[in-house]
Amino acid sequence: MPSATPVLVELFTSEGCSSCPPADTLLQTFDTQPYPGAELIVLSEHVDYWNHIGWTDPYSSRASSERQSAYADHFHLEGPYTPQMIVDGSDEFVGNSSGEAKKAFGKAIQTAKIAVTIAGVSLDNNNQLHAHVQVGPLPPRSRKADVFFAVALNRAESQVEKGENAGRHLAHVAVVRSLSKVGKTEVGQPFFQDVSVKLDPGVDPASLRVIAFVQEPGPGRILGAALQKLTKK
Repeated sequence: MPSATPVLVELFTSEGCSSCPPADTLLQTFDTQPYPGAELIVLSEHVDYWNHIGWTDPYSSRASSERQSAYADHFHLEGPYTPQMIVDGSDEFVGNSSGEAKKAFGKAIQTAKIAVTIAGVSLDNNNQLHAHVQVGPLPPRSRKADVFFAVALNRAESQVEKGENAGRHLAHVAVVRSLSKVGKTEVGQPFFQDVSVKLDPGVDPASLRVIAFVQEPGPGRILGAALQKLTKK
């Protein structure tokens, strides 16, 4: 049986946005792998520009807002918005649109991906996560690309007390806690990189997943991605 094609699905969302919960739920559905031929590698990236309206999203970060703004420039949008879903760095649409997502997935699995592997994942006594990332050769049409490494919570929940979602209990999947560029790769050059990430105090390693992906500058097309869920020792 042929292996599924990895497809990176990024959702830019906020607990302060009343139209975001349906998109959060849709991302959870995608994490159950409902599309044959696609390995959907999902990321929930919580932006911080909704925090001023009464509820500070505990999972939000300036880094997520900046990444989304870079996408807005790349797609020639008037500006960032929520919920927004981006598939393989190539297609963007309103994040609660399952129809648009299905079309994007169908397109994404038609493109061969380069191999990305994550190995040697471990946690030391200083709450530092270590991993080794390896990337295969770039495709002929790509001259260079960036390599990213993310640490995400498998699941997160909040009881929202203020703002547009006041009184609602919200659940999220693959919530990004760290996303960083760990290197770059060019045509004809192998890529091997040891990665270290300081985890939040008290986090249970078994509640985490790590994701590595390769992306053309821009941010542009996703050329390959890999996911590994951590387990208890």
